[in-house]
Amino acid sequence: MTPPAAESGLFDNPIVEAKNIHFSFGERNVYRGLNLTIPRAKVTVILGPSGCGKSTFLSLLGGRLQADSGELIFDAAPVPARHSAALFAMRRKMGMLFQNSALLTDLSVFDNVAFPFREQTDLPEALIRILVIMKLEMVGLRGARDLMPSELSGGMVRRVSLARAIALDPELIMYDEPFVGLDPISKGVIMHLIRRLNDALGITSVVVTHDVAEGCNIADYVYLLDNGVVAGQGTAQQMTSSQQPGIKQFMNGLPDGPVRYHYPANDYLTDLHGYDEPAADMLSQPR
Repeated sequence: MTPPAAESGLFDNPIVEAKNIHFSFGERNVYRGLNLTIPRAKVTVILGPSGCGKSTFLSLLGGRLQADSGELIFDAAPVPARHSAALFAMRRKMGMLFQNSALLTDLSVFDNVAFPFREQTDLPEALIRILVIMKLEMVGLRGARDLMPSELSGGMVRRVSLARAIALDPELIMYDEPFVGLDPISKGVIMHLIRRLNDALGITSVVVTHDVAEGCNIADYVYLLDNGVVAGQGTAQQMTSSQQPGIKQFMNGLPDGPVRYHYPANDYLTDLHGYDEPAADMLSQPR
C-alpha cells in the first residue's frame, strides 16, 4: 500500500514500517495484513474503535508481543525476538507513556523520573539530579519533585510519566491513550506537551487514541484501524473531510453507518409477539 502522502516526501525516511502483519489472540484475529508507515520526527496518530488493535500495535513495536507473520521494521532493522539482548538495546531508543501512567507508587516524582537513569546508566547522582530537574522543567513540574504519586492530580501523573518517558532522550515515544480520564485543561496540557516536545527534541511520536478531536489537533498523519487493517489514512484535514462512509462515521461520531446502530436481530414484530414469520405476516393482513 502506498500512502497518499508519499509524493510529499513525508515517508522518505520512515522510522517504522509494518508490512503485511498478521496477529491473533487465540482464535480472535487482530490484524489481517496490516500495512502502515510511521514518518520520522513527526506525530502519527492511530485512531480506531475499542478492540481494533491500537494498543496491540504498540506492544508489537516494543517487542512485548510478536506477530504471527509479516515484517515489523524499526529504524531500518527488524524488531528483534523477545527476551533478546538486541531487543533490550532497541528499547533504549524508545520511550513509553502507558495508559495508566504506571508510576512507581512508593517513589517520589523525582525518583520516578530518575529511575531510568539509575537502572540503565552509570551516571553519578549529581548529574542525574540535574537531568531529572531538566526533564521535570520541560513538563512544568519541577516544583512537584518531592511529591508522591498519590498527591498528584490525574493530569500531573500523566506529565510525570511523560518526563520519565523522555528521560533517556529516545528516538521514538509511544503514547497509549494519553487523554483518557483527563479534564479539558489537562487534555490541553498533554496535547501541548506532545506537540512541543516532538518538535523541540526532533523525536518521533506515535499516539494511540480514540479521541478524534485531540488526536487530529496534534497529528502530522493519521491512521484509522478497523477489522484488522488500515481503514483510512491521511492528514487530519483529509481524514475529517473524508466522505468514505466508514471514515466519516468514525471521525464524526455518527450513530449509524457501516457500523450499524442495531445489532443484527430477527424481525421486530416477530420478537414482540413471539410468532414465527408466517404468523407475523398474518398480523399485517387486513381483517
